[in-house]
Amino acid sequence: MSTLLEVNGLETRFYTQEGVVRAVNGISYHVDRGETLAIVGESGCGKSVGVLSLLRLIPQPPGKITGGEVLFGTNGDRRDLLQISEDEIREVRGNRIGMIFQDPMTSLNPIRTIGYQVSETLMLHHHLGKAAARKRSAELLELVGIPQAAARLDDYPHQFSGGMRQRVMIAIGLSCNPALLIADEPTTALDVTIQAQITDLVKRLREEIGMAIIWITHDLGIVAGLAHRVIVMYAGYIVEEGRVKDLYREPRHPYTIGLLESLPRLDEGRNKRLNSIEGFPPDLVNMPQGCPFAPRCRFKVDRCEHENPKLETAAPSHNVACWVDVTVQQPRETTPTGVQ
Repeated sequence: MSTLLEVNGLETRFYTQEGVVRAVNGISYHVDRGETLAIVGESGCGKSVGVLSLLRLIPQPPGKITGGEVLFGTNGDRRDLLQISEDEIREVRGNRIGMIFQDPMTSLNPIRTIGYQVSETLMLHHHLGKAAARKRSAELLELVGIPQAAARLDDYPHQFSGGMRQRVMIAIGLSCNPALLIADEPTTALDVTIQAQITDLVKRLREEIGMAIIWITHDLGIVAGLAHRVIVMYAGYIVEEGRVKDLYREPRHPYTIGLLESLPRLDEGRNKRLNSIEGFPPDLVNMPQGCPFAPRCRFKVDRCEHENPKLETAAPSHNVACWVDVTVQQPRETTPTGVQ
């Protein structure tokens, strides 16, 4: 399977009155064609800032992408999205790379009809006329499961339910048949029934269209049936990366273990108490010298207080940034060579 997106050493900073916020700290990963990659972590871990940086959507100032490269495309069409011109990146946004934002009510324009907002992308990137764009808009709304799609083109966002508004956002994201779709916590504001409907819809569309997906979420429960691989982020770093089945069966980082232990399970009794991760994420302005998770970690050793581990291979297709082998609860014997 060919690589569609390759991110190398991406760094993003925010320059504030309180100091420099180290939001994303040299992260590297890839996405293959047709693959779904999930990026998970607590609020503030850098997952959303990281993907917004890919498309240069970070507000400047106070934000600034300070390092790295984002290679998108295959063969002769491969370009660094951080180096191309502003006109060229506009051609990529919404066209080659689609995006679904977290809250459709704030993403959709309340004074424009749904038909106008879906058609706008088609007219901009595919240069369709109004009639052709309107016809295609109705087809897209029907594709994402909106009943009586053609009749609803003249409705406004407030006339749709939360789940239907999110379906509209998916239709806009898919309108130009993107090679990559980025979904930034698209089910956060929805109840669990609608969440399931949206994730099932995205899986079906992935199979029909063949696009790759980056799915950003803080909920590991959604990821299990959706993604092929998972990246776990903490304090702007990637702390674990692996195939879904491997990460759920044998998590290798204490933070991942904590996230999984906080999820309710159907195969355990109702009286089982869910564990939470004690403490708080670090101050991204005043980052600790060692591992940023060390103050909250029940496996920490002395080395964790002074050195921040690099991402290393712990098992085939499974990378982790930790000084401790949690499977035996002992410090690692070898010095990591690093894959990040």
